[in-house]
Amino acid sequence: MARIKQRRPKKRISRFTMFGIVVLSLVMCGILMYKKHDLKLQANEYQKQIVQLKAEKKKADDRKEELKDYKEYVNTDEFVEEVAREKLGLVHKNEIIFEPDNAEN
Repeated sequence: MARIKQRRPKKRISRFTMFGIVVLSLVMCGILMYKKHDLKLQANEYQKQIVQLKAEKKKADDRKEELKDYKEYVNTDEFVEEVAREKLGLVHKNEIIFEPDNAEN
């Protein structure tokens, strides 16, 4: 005996279920739009930080160059002589120093 397969009747989606799906889809779209806006604001803040940090890096690099130049200058005889004259009051042999009178009468 051959069995005859019976077709099942298609189940229809109720209006309530369809309404729920539409509402759920709209809520999901709203959440995605909000998150997109939030991420865009965060990206703008990060971009401002990047610009600020690049400026700070440039200042630090300039300062590094100044210190490098100063380090080279400190190692010269000219610097040693300058410090000896100004801070220690030393002079070369046979050198005469004239100092102005500070007394005002």
